[in-house]
Amino acid sequence: MQTIQSYVLGRWTPGASAPVSLHNPTTEEPVAELRSGGFDPRAVLEHARSEGLPALARLSFRERGELCKALAGALHAKREELIDVSVLNGGTTRGDAKFDIDGAIGTLVAYADLASKLPERPFLVDGPGLQLGRTARFWGQHVWLTRPGVALHINAFNFPAWGMLEKMACALVAGVPVIEKPGTPTALVASHVAQVLVESGKLPAGSYQFIAGSLGDTIEQLGPQDCIAFTGSSATGAKLRASPAVVRHNLRLNVEADSLNAAVLAPEVEAGCETYNLFLANVVLDMTQKTGQKCTATRRVLVPAGRLAEVRADLVAELARIQVGDPADKATRMGPLASKSQFDEVRAGIERLARSGEIACGGAQAARPKGWFLAPTLIAARDAAQPVFHAEEVFGPCASLLPYSGAPEEAARIVALGGGGLVTSAYSNDNAWCERYLAGAGPWHGRVWFASDKSAEQSLAPGMVLPSLVHGGPGRAGGGEELGGERGLHFYMQRVAVQGFKGLVESSFGQAPAGSAV
Repeated sequence: MQTIQSYVLGRWTPGASAPVSLHNPTTEEPVAELRSGGFDPRAVLEHARSEGLPALARLSFRERGELCKALAGALHAKREELIDVSVLNGGTTRGDAKFDIDGAIGTLVAYADLASKLPERPFLVDGPGLQLGRTARFWGQHVWLTRPGVALHINAFNFPAWGMLEKMACALVAGVPVIEKPGTPTALVASHVAQVLVESGKLPAGSYQFIAGSLGDTIEQLGPQDCIAFTGSSATGAKLRASPAVVRHNLRLNVEADSLNAAVLAPEVEAGCETYNLFLANVVLDMTQKTGQKCTATRRVLVPAGRLAEVRADLVAELARIQVGDPADKATRMGPLASKSQFDEVRAGIERLARSGEIACGGAQAARPKGWFLAPTLIAARDAAQPVFHAEEVFGPCASLLPYSGAPEEAARIVALGGGGLVTSAYSNDNAWCERYLAGAGPWHGRVWFASDKSAEQSLAPGMVLPSLVHGGPGRAGGGEELGGERGLHFYMQRVAVQGFKGLVESSFGQAPAGSAV
């Protein structure tokens, strides 16, 4: 039985509360225990401010990028070990474990590459300068400056490596120390990642701390230059927004929450063409990868009403090929849910959806006598406008099949009933149809993904989060934004309008000449 500890104040610290057991979702056997507490939150924050901030400030953007690259190398060296822990504690197949761990490594590398292209000065220029007076003598320039605070990252259970490292990469390159709190069900995976990072010896003192279990009153100790980046349920996100410290200090808060992501098949896409085959493959992938426990997973599938039976049969056939079982078995393509509570919540969600539709495959019954297994579940709606299909995210291998007329405006209207999402995918070879769909669906999403015969061969699945593009979405999805290349740094920085004599403002704070290192 492994014991998970926190890494705070430069040392590993055991908790002081009653133990919480973490389990192997395949066998239901306990594999680790976690105890909260054992540290003073004020001391943890002071350690980050007094040691982490100045240590990172002494590094240029490029040097912080080199730090990220070194951490990526340390993780890659322990990749096989981390995969084994993910299979044990997360119930992931080896492929799904690689998706999480390689995503973490790849994001660190991407931000290392970004940082290598940033100028050697302690701020970023935001656009061209502006004439403010009667002549150009009085000048203005926007710049981004690192906020002298601490980043508290509250991460979800579904991506214990990638979720933590995508936040951390942006913060470290921006020059802000981090405190990472993992989701409890898969905290064993996150703690092994933390151990690799710490044992690498690359992290400056105070730049990285890891809190297992409860945060205690850490949030109440945050100040106006600090920030919180949270991934999880919309209910918890709402509680964070109402936290006294957040309200009192107008604390910067980024929330990535629920998302009823939708895939839409356009009417002109014929069965058997590349776009149709990609539609089937991506829907199945996003329903079953990580056992559907992805914030970008497809939850609603919109199909022209006249083709509902055809598409339903094809999806059921493809889902039937997914072998559910022990994730350590190479033949398995989908493992169990990550925890007993997750298993129970998904079963209850399937039952609620099924009352307004028909189960085409799968269902709420356990797929195996032992472990937290469910079969991939497709529910055919009787009416696409039924509120239940747009009211909650069933966070597992479950999607609903919804009919629509084929008009992009109606598809966008139905998709918008979800109240805002991270990504919507649309499959069409008709440029005009895509333009009309984007006009209606775009404002409700952080990302709109199009597939066509021309792009099918090179397309990455819509559920893939890329560090070069923003990740987040409006409304139900949390209203936040992460990643997006340099945009990802801005959450940890302050945009400042500098005004004064052009000779000063332009030479000291303006765009550096091409090829300059300043």
